Amino acid sequence: MINFNGNIVGNNSNVLTNNRAFLYGDAIFETVKIVNSKILFLEDHYFRLMASMRVVRMEIPMHFTMEFFEEQIISLATANNLGTTSRARITVFRNDGGYYLPETNEVSYLIHATALNEAAYSIAKDVYEADLYKDFYITKQLLSSIKSTNRLLHTTASIYAHENGLDNCLLLNDSKNVVEATQGNIFMVSGNKLITPAISEGCLNGVMRRKILELARKMDNLVVLEETISPFDLQKADELFVTNVIKGVQPITKYRKKIFGTAFSEQILKLLNASIA
Repeated sequence: MINFNGNIVGNNSNVLTNNRAFLYGDAIFETVKIVNSKILFLEDHYFRLMASMRVVRMEIPMHFTMEFFEEQIISLATANNLGTTSRARITVFRNDGGYYLPETNEVSYLIHATALNEAAYSIAKDVYEADLYKDFYITKQLLSSIKSTNRLLHTTASIYAHENGLDNCLLLNDSKNVVEATQGNIFMVSGNKLITPAISEGCLNGVMRRKILELARKMDNLVVLEETISPFDLQKADELFVTNVIKGVQPITKYRKKIFGTAFSEQILKLLNASIA
């Protein structure tokens, strides 16, 4: 079942006719993690969704409050009997009409949810290998920092990773600097420095990125930086890890011929779990 404009309907319901999200990628979305019937980082997700709607000039409904956002998601998870831990995605799209120029800026939304196995974040002990993806580049602009449904670059990079036996690909911007991974923000540990690309580099303004930065800035003897990361910097790093709100922290243990440790990743993950317990 899915939640379409507040109504829980079957997955086979026809909601794609003339749908602008489907036809033009004229939509934005948020993916959230639900633990014990509560949305983690609810306020961060809500305000990012509102900010994204403003950026793409969507009309925000008066009833689209944070409480409404929460109730619609939790009610769907409950209706689907997903247990104590699940993930949900809310997609907001401009209503039907027009071609590139829409006839209206009013919106509809769709929510779907699936079960997750673990409430706490954890790190898989397996080898996790990544490499650069160089076929296409992210542009350094505001639209790159929001979660729109135009994810063709990330999709093709994910296919490239699969075809080449990789677990992930690192994406570059038009200045050939490292921006993010296919499904999350990238962090680099070098000595006593934790570095992640600045939003101005074109990376996603991730909710988990923000949480990791908050936790890291409270750690002793650690310098936290938002600055440019070049492909050459990766070879000199002590650790690399990817973050997103579903997985939490995923260390990259192998990049090309270099093997990385996971000590800092495990430390920051413990702090993350403690902060949401």
